Amino acid sequence: MTRYGSLGQLGSGAPLSYNGYLKVPELTSLQICQSHPPHHDETLFIIIHQAYELWFKLILHELDTVATLLREAAEAGADPSWEDRLRRATFLVRRVVAVQTLLVDQIHILETMSPHDFLGFRSYLNPASGFQSGQFREIEILGGLRDPRLIDHFRNEPETAARLERRFAEPSLGELYYDVLRAHGFDLPCPPPDADPEERRRIDSQRLAHLAPLFNDPHRYQALNELAETLLDFDERLTLWRMHHLQMVERMIGFKRGTGGSEGVGYLLTTLPKRCFPDLWQVRTYLGR
Repeated sequence: MTRYGSLGQLGSGAPLSYNGYLKVPELTSLQICQSHPPHHDETLFIIIHQAYELWFKLILHELDTVATLLREAAEAGADPSWEDRLRRATFLVRRVVAVQTLLVDQIHILETMSPHDFLGFRSYLNPASGFQSGQFREIEILGGLRDPRLIDHFRNEPETAARLERRFAEPSLGELYYDVLRAHGFDLPCPPPDADPEERRRIDSQRLAHLAPLFNDPHRYQALNELAETLLDFDERLTLWRMHHLQMVERMIGFKRGTGGSEGVGYLLTTLPKRCFPDLWQVRTYLGR
């Protein structure tokens, strides 16, 4: 039985309606301005970011299913069902990429505010910051971007900190994908944590060389290759989102510090080189050899 009952009714017994099903009255009551009197553009600012969080929830919903499918595909071994699971995972990552494309475009709606209008309510946002989006941090961790220091920013939000710690304890999408590759004969060595730089370079080079056939012979490894390229799409959209976000912030506030105390544009610049799946980018150097 669903939350609304098996006969399509609300908990009160009233017939199910569009507004009731989607909780529209509750959703439209959540835009509470901090500025006094409420600044006209603060409502825009709130709705944009609330919409982001809803999309982040969907991205996590899909990627968690992808993680489950990858575990099952690795455990299936030579059983033909592994390929069906991999194709389903690819389909869901493509859905995530479609959402990410929308999120890049959504940033530019904020640019319909002038810098003067944004400054009209920005001071009321202290010390809140987009840096504190727990769901975005979950997406990063699941994708493989893991910096334990980030959890320190959520110590005043124990539930969020606990979620992030659970994410750190679970394998990333890249690790799960490598489990599938290893189940199908790919030798992908990883350097031990205490490896010196020279040993690390040698083992990394060996791993990339063993990964190259996945792309040199895409027809032989079609399902594996398609998922790899789709994971790259996810990684690329994440970088594009960072780039457009950076440009929007610079356009709005220049190089002012962030409301949460971060360096603002200075910090955002440091995030641009981040890659969830660095091997899938670096292996291009080895193709055709």
